[in-house]
Amino acid sequence: MDMFNASLPYLPLTFFVFVAGFVDSIAGGGGLITLPAYLAFGVPPALVLGTNKLSSSMGTLVAAAKFLKETRFKADFLFILIFVAAVGAFLGARAISLVSPEMIRYLLIATLPPIAIFLLWRRRFGLVDTSRQHSPNALLARSSGISFSVSFYDGLLGPGTGTFLALAYTRLCGFDLLRSTALAKLLNLTSNVAALAAFLYLGRVNVELGLAMGLAGMAGNYAGSHLALKKGAWVIRPMLAVICASLLLKVAWDLLK
Repeated sequence: MDMFNASLPYLPLTFFVFVAGFVDSIAGGGGLITLPAYLAFGVPPALVLGTNKLSSSMGTLVAAAKFLKETRFKADFLFILIFVAAVGAFLGARAISLVSPEMIRYLLIATLPPIAIFLLWRRRFGLVDTSRQHSPNALLARSSGISFSVSFYDGLLGPGTGTFLALAYTRLCGFDLLRSTALAKLLNLTSNVAALAAFLYLGRVNVELGLAMGLAGMAGNYAGSHLALKKGAWVIRPMLAVICASLLLKVAWDLLK
């Protein structure tokens, strides 16, 4: 009852969290919707990031479980990628004082438009899994390199991490977009939980609201992952292009402010 009463003034927010979960489960970028929504509905800025991490972690857990159940990766392969991603995110967070976030944003502005055009132009991108062309050791090395570098970026800046992971796994490892999205969800969940632990320790989470919104996020992630598993790359690829364009607009806006 207390959790319901605490979340009642934010009831319309559940729609935005649901939509964000739906989009995020397919192509990443859910934070582009939830962070402005939390602020618009009066959540104190100091609690926004932590509360969002709680709700998004719950939703991503659903999507990751559903994707991984259907795509079937070996457990030792997944554990290695989780470990490498955790190290990358930690080092990225430590490197914030050494690398200018503005430099990373300029790099994103330069790279996002070609990625979006590529996704729209290459209609068969990610439809077929060609990962068997690589030896197991080569595939592990490529996947680990991607996991480390993109997670390093996640610790350093963050926006679009899931999108970049899915694209890189598809382009460089040969996984189809469905399997790439499954891996991206797992590693996103890893970084989300790690960040959530830090926010909880600092007391920067509205736990009641986060749990309530997490239920909406779980529903959105379930619906989105169900659609992605049913339609595959035909729905994931255009959604990735939309997310890339949205990220470009957000990064450009942040630089202009």
